[in-house]
Order: sequence, then C-alpha cells, then structure tokens
Amino acid sequence: MKPRSTNSHRFQFPWLFLPALLFFILTRANATTLARLHLYELLEKSTAVARLRCLGSESFWDKGEIWTSTRFEVVTQIKGRPLPDRIIVRMLGGKLGHLNSHVDGAPSFQAGEEVYLFLWGPPGEPLGIVGWGQGTFRVARDVRTGLETVTQDAQETPLFHPLTNEYSQSTMLTMPVPEFLEKLQKELARSGK
Repeated sequence: MKPRSTNSHRFQFPWLFLPALLFFILTRANATTLARLHLYELLEKSTAVARLRCLGSESFWDKGEIWTSTRFEVVTQIKGRPLPDRIIVRMLGGKLGHLNSHVDGAPSFQAGEEVYLFLWGPPGEPLGIVGWGQGTFRVARDVRTGLETVTQDAQETPLFHPLTNEYSQSTMLTMPVPEFLEKLQKELARSGK
C-alpha cells in the first residue's frame, strides 16, 4: 500500500488559473456576435418588411430570461405575406422591476416612434427581427423641412465578417426615406420577390 501524500501544494496549481477562467467565462457570457447582413440578405431572410408605429412594450420572464414584447401598428407593408393591422415583435432582453437585461444588438422601442422592420416568423405568432439591429431602421423627421430619414440600428453594433474573421461597424448611413424605399424596390425587383 502506497502512503498517502500530505503535500498541500499539489492542489494550489489549479487555483492559480481560476481568476483567468472566471474572467474568460464572464466576458464571453455577455458577448453577442452578429454576422453582417446586406440589404438583399435582410430582404431574402425576412417574411415581411413594413413601416410600423410602436404602441408600447411589456417585459416578462420566459425560461429564466427576460424578454420584451412590443406592439406595433402597421403603417405600410412593403414585402411579404399580409400582416394584421397590429403585430407583436418579441426580443430578448428588457427591464423587469429592478432587473435590466441588455443584449447587444437587440433593439428596444419607444411608444410613438416609427421604424421599418425586416420581420420573420410563422403566422399568428410573435415576430422576430432579422439581424436584430441590422433589420431595424428608425425613422426621423426634420421639423423644419419635413424630410424623413432612416438610420439603421446596426451602426452602433460591431458586426462579424466570417470571411475576414474581423469585426467592424456597419457602413449603412442615414438616408432619406425615398432613397431607402427605392433601394428596397430595386432589390425586390432584382430578386423577383
């Protein structure tokens, strides 16, 4: 029978890596990686594209996560199967009581604001947004001129390029609504949808 070692140093070595392991896990747990989607890809992956007016949001628990359901009124539909007059979009994250769950790239909406959304999902169920912020285009109106512009949410979210293995900011800039709609129509005509 072999004598049992009383060397306490053999258990110290793994504990030296614990802080590094915890740092790695915690920094990766909060990361969101979104691959860049071009306008034609947003159109291709969406089941509907529409201009919507936000009516309000509610957050709730589902399987240990905070989710937010946002109600929208359909202003104009551009593509896809006919949407009802009002729809619900469901996104991960939100505020519930004193808890706030923030997910990078997941948009949130304010009552009264208007957006163009690239939507996906089965009929009769809450919808999702293709590419989260990439499929969210916020409408702003210049009070002096009345000119409406859209700005893609993804400008603030780092996007991953699988071909180069690099991250970058979105290159989609703010543009007038007529120019945005013209681009959409050209892509729809090109794809035949």
